[in-house]
Amino acid sequence: MSKVTPALMVPLRLMETWAHGQDVFDAVGVARRPTDRLQHVASLGVLGRELSFAAVGLPQPADPFRVELTAPDGQTWVWGPEAATQRVQGSAPDFCLCVTRRRPWSETDMTATGEDAQKWLEVARVFL
Repeated sequence: MSKVTPALMVPLRLMETWAHGQDVFDAVGVARRPTDRLQHVASLGVLGRELSFAAVGLPQPADPFRVELTAPDGQTWVWGPEAATQRVQGSAPDFCLCVTRRRPWSETDMTATGEDAQKWLEVARVFL
């Protein structure tokens, strides 16, 4: 995500609104009911993988990644080739909490297969 285009502006504003809204829910101790609109945030999280590594001075891994998330409605959202050995799986809400830096991945249901996938979840972000 090296350049913010007009097509990215709306999802980025949605991500910021969702993330800061989560801060309010956390502050008052109320659980938030997720909706499928999280797909916008999850997509930015997947697109932000390169940014995540660059932000901490690490090279972009060469191997492809597969991301499989369980949506709030129970469907599966998928990015990346099926044969990828670097895999990230879990619930869409937890992935979104991770990539917006609201939760460390160790406090979510996210799983990572492969060293690069584990590192990504450690440094995941959708903003600098």
